Amino acid sequence: MDYMIGMDLGTTSTKAVLYDMDCNVLGYANKLYPLYQDQPDMAEEDPEEIFDAVVDALTEVLRKADLKNGKLQGVSFSSAMHSLIGLDADHKPTTRVITWADNRAEKYANEYKKNGKGFEIYSRTGTPTHPMSPLYKLIWLRNEHKDVFDNSKYWVGIKEYIFYRLFGVLKEEISIASATSLFNIFKLDWDEGALKEAGITRDQLPELVEPTEQVTGMHDEYAKVIGIPTDTPFIMGASDGTLSNLGVNAIEPGVVAVTIGTSGAVRTVVEKPVIDPKGRVFCYALTKDKWVIGGPVNNGGIVFRWVRDQLFAPEKITASMMNVDSYDMLTQIAGEVPAGSDGLIFHPYLGGERAPIWDANARGSFFGLTRNHTRAHMVRAALEGIVYNLYNVMLALEEVAGSPKEIMATGGFARSELWRQMLADVFESPVTIPTAFESGALAAVTLAKQSLGLIDDLSVIKDYIGETNTYQPNEANYAAYRELVPIFIRLSRQLQTEYANIAEFQRKFSANSVK
Repeated sequence: MDYMIGMDLGTTSTKAVLYDMDCNVLGYANKLYPLYQDQPDMAEEDPEEIFDAVVDALTEVLRKADLKNGKLQGVSFSSAMHSLIGLDADHKPTTRVITWADNRAEKYANEYKKNGKGFEIYSRTGTPTHPMSPLYKLIWLRNEHKDVFDNSKYWVGIKEYIFYRLFGVLKEEISIASATSLFNIFKLDWDEGALKEAGITRDQLPELVEPTEQVTGMHDEYAKVIGIPTDTPFIMGASDGTLSNLGVNAIEPGVVAVTIGTSGAVRTVVEKPVIDPKGRVFCYALTKDKWVIGGPVNNGGIVFRWVRDQLFAPEKITASMMNVDSYDMLTQIAGEVPAGSDGLIFHPYLGGERAPIWDANARGSFFGLTRNHTRAHMVRAALEGIVYNLYNVMLALEEVAGSPKEIMATGGFARSELWRQMLADVFESPVTIPTAFESGALAAVTLAKQSLGLIDDLSVIKDYIGETNTYQPNEANYAAYRELVPIFIRLSRQLQTEYANIAEFQRKFSANSVK
């Protein structure tokens, strides 16, 4: 039997999924690592910890393969976007991994938003003006950490660093590059204007390649540890955002993918680059002839974790003692409250927000609290707030790409019956949930099979996904949401005038307590 492996480089863990050649799952490994938040707005990771996680996950998952009677045909990658690592002349890190969630470049992104330069860059690069972008991280480093900036000869993301450590080459595929604000999506090349703003040259960036690019010649020391031949093809793969669409077969125009993991997103595929005149949605490459437009949100499942840890600590302990999933316990509690949480609205902006408001200073809030509301109302309102915000992104996407003809959904939330139904009710649309395991890794492997000449077209992924479940909107529920969603949207606009003020207060007076 021959095998394929899909790797998913995420914000808090790296996953490796072992497949047979028909894309049936044979094994799985997941390696966690910390997110360092030592000061306000920081969100960093250690590149060595992530590299070790990749090696460990590959090593573990390959124990489930019989390579004496089969062959590992290839390994392909899905990766989080917007990360930035500085490397010195010897390719040693000068920074940790500055992740998409790091907001320390907020001042510079906001300046570019106000002076109009940000939209000019967005109109060429497809990356909205926000501190998540490596461009603004570079401007921040150049202005506030000049020693680090000057000592960095190269700038890469986490996937490029992993490939350099394994193979000694600096390559970056266009899917990840198109999420940097440094890549011209119309010319498929680094954007000279953006490079000038960042204060770097193209010689400091990796060679641009296609997502289907194969890399071989792994360093012997790592090949021996992992247990594979050095000539095993590693396929560059693509960004987790674009592969999320492929992973649920949402690659035809008009089919929308909604993802809620730690963060979340609403995306659809188009056949050429599209720019939003209001700058609300991104446009990133999946391949050179398929582009994904949509909006990412910072606050998905991470909000649910905050609710569990801060509001339901006793239930978390009880769940552990009973050997049941604490999130299942919370969704059961939330399910006892009617749709709309009896008028309690939660804005889930616990880590700033990207789409659709693109405001790193955004903060969370409950609105409508009365003495009649309970913790059960609060947990349901939090779950609803995440979905309201995603629906707000959908409204922006509809203006750019038209109304969706089908909605596919995936992510950790898909395990929750309550959340699935909530999504259908708020969106007032049938929502289809594939049962496929780890859609990002599956999409990466499908891309690899195309690279290896094993398939002709990415649309064959529909044969790998397997069964799906479709949830129909409940009229009694969406009647309540029809009234609450407009209030949610109006409130977010009104509160936005004060987000900067409260964020500045928190930075000034709560520096030691921000985690």
